[in-house]
This record gives sequence, C-alpha cells and structure tokens, in this order.
Amino acid sequence: MAICYDEIKKNEEILNFIRKGNANLGVLGFTDHSEAHTCLVAERAAYILSEMGYSEHEQELVKIAGFMHDIGNAINRKNHAEYGGLLADAILKNMDISIEDRVTIVSAIAHHDESTGGATDVVSAALIIADKTDVRQNRVTEKDKTAFDIHDRVNYAVIGNRLVVNVDDKKITLELKIDESICTMYEYFDIFLGRMLLSRAAAEMLGAKFSLRVNGNKVL
Repeated sequence: MAICYDEIKKNEEILNFIRKGNANLGVLGFTDHSEAHTCLVAERAAYILSEMGYSEHEQELVKIAGFMHDIGNAINRKNHAEYGGLLADAILKNMDISIEDRVTIVSAIAHHDESTGGATDVVSAALIIADKTDVRQNRVTEKDKTAFDIHDRVNYAVIGNRLVVNVDDKKITLELKIDESICTMYEYFDIFLGRMLLSRAAAEMLGAKFSLRVNGNKVL
C-alpha cells in the first residue's frame, strides 16, 4: 500500500466531503463530525490495534478508514455508513492502493454504524470502538444551552474521556467522568447503550473484553 494516512488527511476531495457532512449535520442539530472527530477516531483506532499487537499495516488501514468513515454524511445521515463506503471506494480507486486494502477500508466504513453494521474483521472492530467511544463536551456545537437535546446533554456532561487498552488482561476500558447535574446515567444509557454493546462485540473480535467505567464505577 503506497497511499498513507498523512496523504489522506490532506486530500481535498475527502476533506470537502467531511466538511459538507459536518455542515449538514450541524443544520440538523447533530454533534461535531468534523476533522476533529475523524482524526481522533483514526488515531484512537490505531492505538487500539497497536496495543493489541497488530501490524503497522493494519494500523495504517484503520487510520485511513477512521479519517474517512463519516464522509457519507455529505449524502444523507440515514445510511451514512453505506454511502460512505461507496464514496470511499470511488475515491480510493484513483489512488495507489491494492484492491485488498481498498476493500478492507471500504468494508470497515460501511459497517461502523450501530443501526446496520458490526465488526467483521480487526480493522472494522477498532474503527467501531474508536468511533463509539468519542463522547466529549466539545463535540457539542455552539448553541444556546436551553436548546440542548438529549444528545447534546449527554456529550456536554462528559468532562473526562480516556480509553485504556490492557493487553495483559485483554480488556479495553472506556473511562468517563460525567457531570450528573447535566445528564443522568439513565439518559447516557438511553443514547449510548447500543453503541456500547456494539463496542463490546467489536472487542470480542479483537480477543478482548470491553468495559465502561463512569466516575470510577464499573457500569458495563
């Protein structure tokens, strides 16, 4: 594979799809899906594979998939994972990348959403965990707090987020600090339970267990 993550991050076509998708979601009231999110997902996914002992090649694939995973939002939020996979395939066909690597990236993107997807290999598994664990206060776009919906409150309440990979225990743990005066645990799980269960299944694909700790207490 000749194309690399650093080149993907600078690709104007990809950047325009990310920015248009984020703009669309902003109008619809969604949280941030800009390069801040896609870079975090890319690098967190690579960290997971690195800590779990997977190859640098697999880490590079997941970084590319992570950076591109939300480009489908430029078409529509519904089925954005599948649209993203198709867009990624069209873009990557014009780049110096093997068919096998291109298909791995496209498949990971197309399977990352909890409504229709799930982990099918280690690249898609790491992408899912990285994406679904990106909950943080600064994902809330600028708006009046009185206009916050439940998604805004859940993200705004998170004042600390750390993902820990323990190779010896074969455990991937999301550690959150939540201001429960902003968001109750019931609200958090109302929004994120499906994503956490998807992350648990993805961790199993990596031979690990996924757990969630909130304010020092194990909740999953």
